[in-house]
Amino acid sequence: MNLKDKLEELKEKGLEEIKNADNSQKINEIRVNLLGKKGPITEVLRGMRDLSAEERPKVGSFANAIKEELATAIAEKCEKIEIERTAKQLEKEKIDVTMPGFPVEEGQPHVLMQVIDEIEKLFIGMGFQIVDGPEVEEDHYNFEMLNLPPDHPARDMQDTFYINDRLLMRTQTSPVQARTMEVHDFSKGPLKMISPGKVYRRDTDDATHSHQFHQVEGLVIDKNITMGDLKGTLELVAKTIFGENREIRLRPSYFPFTEPSVEVDVSCFKCGGKGCSVCKQSGWIEVLGAGMVHPNVLKMAGVDSEVYGGFAFGLGPDRFAMLKYGVDDIREFYLNDVRFLSQFSQKG
Repeated sequence: MNLKDKLEELKEKGLEEIKNADNSQKINEIRVNLLGKKGPITEVLRGMRDLSAEERPKVGSFANAIKEELATAIAEKCEKIEIERTAKQLEKEKIDVTMPGFPVEEGQPHVLMQVIDEIEKLFIGMGFQIVDGPEVEEDHYNFEMLNLPPDHPARDMQDTFYINDRLLMRTQTSPVQARTMEVHDFSKGPLKMISPGKVYRRDTDDATHSHQFHQVEGLVIDKNITMGDLKGTLELVAKTIFGENREIRLRPSYFPFTEPSVEVDVSCFKCGGKGCSVCKQSGWIEVLGAGMVHPNVLKMAGVDSEVYGGFAFGLGPDRFAMLKYGVDDIREFYLNDVRFLSQFSQKG
């Protein structure tokens, strides 16, 4: 049998194997066995050294044609196998679009964010701006600019997380007010702002205390601001958050950055002021602290305290949420228990 006949026989055998191959692995093995350097075609072609000079080019051309024919058959078979594999996979994974889908529950803001949103909407409606500030704050803004010099005893009222001698985790959002007063141009109008955000204090976590909690502090600076303006603003806050029938009362207190300072109580929304377990039989519930901005705070921010005055207040959304919804443990807000949090639906 001459070389051409051997090559023709290998071709016919190869085409038959390609035809019968039923997966990609098998067709790849056929390709390596037939067309590889150690394959039978290569082995046959080694006999070309015994051919005459005239026969060699003819046999070589014939061999290349056979290789090309086999390579084409292999490529076509590979494509066919892949098409069949894809069709089987699609059939197996076919989705019946007429079947009812699984219900997707819509999420909602955390209850504390709902309370903060409600407060923000109220103050935006009154022309206030919302100002953010850094949670890692300088001692200068967190204390000194708020009338709390380094040795002031009132610093002990706020047990602080210090990072170094100059930096700390802010204990209140009041530093945002100090920063804003420094840059506000009062020739363009009064300053009316609230600064919501997270604050941090070294406190032992229990039912009513947390080392991290939220505050919303407000500030108004303008000419001829009075305690009456403060009371009217806080009455509106109480009625918006706790109900239209709520009343407030102011009691003398002390804060370094306000003078005079007051504690603000709201009439009990459970008993209507008659006395119950929620208000400890007093008819009132303490909700926030406030007062008229201390002249020293204005002066340190570069504001003329002879011309301008103002009021400030600080409220805790965590406490507001506890009182509003009757939650007796502040830690419930931070446990991420969906069963608990889903009870507080977002109002439009």
